[in-house]
Amino acid sequence: MKELHKTEPEAPRVFLAGLRDSSISAEEAADLAAELAGLARTLDLDIAGSEIVHVREQNPRYGMGSGKARELADKALAAGARCIVFDRELSPSQQRNWETLSGISAADRQELIIRIFAARAKTREAGLQAELAELLYALPRLSHKYVDLARQRGGHYGTRGSGETRLETDKRLVRKRIGELRKEIEDVRRSRRIQRRQRERQGTPVCALVGYTNAGKSSLHRALTGSEAAVEDKLFATLDPTARRVSRPGPSGSRRNIIFTDTVGFIRRLPHNLVDAFRSTLEEAAEADILIHVLDASDPAREARSRTVLDVLEDLGAGNIPLITALNKVDLLGREEAAVLEGEFPGSAAVSAKNKQGLDRLWNLLEKKLKL
Repeated sequence: MKELHKTEPEAPRVFLAGLRDSSISAEEAADLAAELAGLARTLDLDIAGSEIVHVREQNPRYGMGSGKARELADKALAAGARCIVFDRELSPSQQRNWETLSGISAADRQELIIRIFAARAKTREAGLQAELAELLYALPRLSHKYVDLARQRGGHYGTRGSGETRLETDKRLVRKRIGELRKEIEDVRRSRRIQRRQRERQGTPVCALVGYTNAGKSSLHRALTGSEAAVEDKLFATLDPTARRVSRPGPSGSRRNIIFTDTVGFIRRLPHNLVDAFRSTLEEAAEADILIHVLDASDPAREARSRTVLDVLEDLGAGNIPLITALNKVDLLGREEAAVLEGEFPGSAAVSAKNKQGLDRLWNLLEKKLKL
């Protein structure tokens, strides 16, 4: 009897490289490295090893000195990695230089985030936005692909010319598809604007839940609305804004409706291509009447997470929208620590979406802000 073998492909083995220079502290570098590991796990990558490199010498070829680069490449190879993933953005030339140095592939934080978005895109809108982000990232790297192809062919007469012709053809096709995607996404934005105008005419206030990825926005959205939205303990579990209408008792037995929208999570060093591609989705926050900033109270880096979210909101033109901070996951903290945090974030509510703790206070704050 023949022995059965697994046919499923093994997860790619990657070596994670965090970079620390004078612009960030050791604590922030460690937090970013942990976040990079979370991105890799979300893609089910096999982490062969990791290291935070203290960069003292800035070298445009590798982003660090050549000696440090050689040392890092050797460690990745010794760990059996097939790819080095960097926490900083790699230019196309740096990516090529690292692959030449190490003999294995090189990727960066941007590529991981874009891959996660592409893998999790379920609706037509998310699919369009993810494809646009992929093509914008890939376009300047197409020449890298064709340089490698020319080398493999040995540089015979006519190879370079035919390669350049094929490269220009592919670039033209990619640019054409980018134009088509932008037009389709603009159609989606137009439909969203029409829907928002209809809500405005009906006088229904909109509350958008915003926050760092994996802070518990979907869980809180579910607790507030009673919806059955998917909840996962992974980065970027929600890509498409999910809107739910909730009816609340008003004065003299009347009822008031509120629309709660769950939005895509923010993250530090979000690729500019994704900000552009997902602007129609992120605009849900900019067009809301009030924001609930969901912050993971149990996260030691909560202050840095909070600053990132507020900065992104400012960039989106949503910095002046009334905001309530929901300090989520307080079930993981002691009662005294939760009370101290509420003092550190004035006008906040300590809540647990998991066990629905503190929701009454959150509702009270929300109704006062909206004057329901």
